Amino acid sequence: MIKQFLRAAGWLAATLALLAAAGYAYFLSFELDRQPRPNPQVRPAEIAWLAAAPAAPRGRILAVVSSAAHFPDGRKKAGYELTELARAYYVFQAGGYEVDIASPAGGRPPERIDAEDMGDADYAFLNDHTAQRKLDATQPLASVDPGRYAAVFFVGGKGAMFDFPNNADAARIASAIAARGGVVGAVCHGPVALFGAHGPGGGSLVAGRRMTGFSNDEELFLMKDARQRLPFMLEDRARALGARFAVAPKFVGHVVVDGKLVTGQNPWSTWATAEAMVTAMGATPAARPLTAEERSALALAAYYDSGLEAGRAELRQGEGFDKMLVLMHAMVAAMQGRGRDAFQLQRLAKG
Repeated sequence: MIKQFLRAAGWLAATLALLAAAGYAYFLSFELDRQPRPNPQVRPAEIAWLAAAPAAPRGRILAVVSSAAHFPDGRKKAGYELTELARAYYVFQAGGYEVDIASPAGGRPPERIDAEDMGDADYAFLNDHTAQRKLDATQPLASVDPGRYAAVFFVGGKGAMFDFPNNADAARIASAIAARGGVVGAVCHGPVALFGAHGPGGGSLVAGRRMTGFSNDEELFLMKDARQRLPFMLEDRARALGARFAVAPKFVGHVVVDGKLVTGQNPWSTWATAEAMVTAMGATPAARPLTAEERSALALAAYYDSGLEAGRAELRQGEGFDKMLVLMHAMVAAMQGRGRDAFQLQRLAKG
């Protein structure tokens, strides 16, 4: 019996080694090392579409970021998402708007940077001396005069869950801008700032309105104990307040526009959220090429809506896409036992 077990174990080890080798070879077949890489030294002047910004400013937009560096227990980092600020900042600027940055506490806010998510615009923001000076001295929300702004944009990140809700000044600013017909926008966790705001009629700003934000599925996939770690779930609170909350497949870009209220579901929604805000202000967003990440997000949305061939057709609309983002969705599908999606999404990643 022992000899049979050892013999079987030997065959099992050899089989696992062969499977591992085959898996590695299959991974290499995606040629991820040939994917274009962003330039960490790029500056705004080197990004062509930013140079097309109108000479005469159309107005001002206030971007609001979190001041909460950690979860209340002090162990897990929070902060705001740099990509959500940087991309919106440049869309607004290229649309002809001056952008000011504020935070609940004022001063330099705690940023979250994930190198895997960074693109040229994000690195340009880090290398933009004017933008960095604004970040070093963000306005405290208590000192903000909302009358100066055509719109307000609440940036996401886990920190928003702790210092945006019940923030009287965030609610005051959003309410005042909404009351005079300005645009109120938010992305990912940013919409929690709207839950205390009032609409022109005096009721909740979000009651009866179409909106989105970081969904329960997304939150719980990334943090299984989210209901215990967070003060509330964004989607649950929005629905409790009477919002008509719309959800797309997790980790796919999704923007909801309800008049002058513009919300995006997750970080992959930032570009489109900011551009929808510019449109809602009566201006035309600057023309720019889609990023590889955006092209992948569009292909993923087409796949989830209509299948593999629809996703491939979307990819054929332009050149270049983010294979790793598509493979991430394949991995998520595999982890959730959605074998067919996992297989088809790997095929989509092949192009």
